[in-house]
Amino acid sequence: MAELRSLDPNTPMFAQLTEETGPIVLANTFLVPTERTESFLALFRRQAELMRSQPGFVSLQLHQGTAGSRLLLNVAVWESTRALAAALGNPQFQRIAAEFPADIVSYPHIFQRLDA
Repeated sequence: MAELRSLDPNTPMFAQLTEETGPIVLANTFLVPTERTESFLALFRRQAELMRSQPGFVSLQLHQGTAGSRLLLNVAVWESTRALAAALGNPQFQRIAAEFPADIVSYPHIFQRLDA
């Protein structure tokens, strides 16, 4: 399973899931060894297909860093933290998540949109 780390140690993602709010954006940055990029993408696509079928899912985009970067960024919009938490607790999601190698590092964080 990928290693989970917090971007903000004072507010880990799992603590964020306890706040009932929405809509939300899950931004998940992955540090992926270059030799694992293709296998990561295959697993990610399986997981994304499942998430698209979950109640409360709105949209998802995956981005890759440029110039040889090993970073990939998932930006997923959900109707609420409750919907995201339910999807993350899905046993099928958990099975796929367990397949990600331990040398992949994931930095998930939940955001709310602000009007600029």
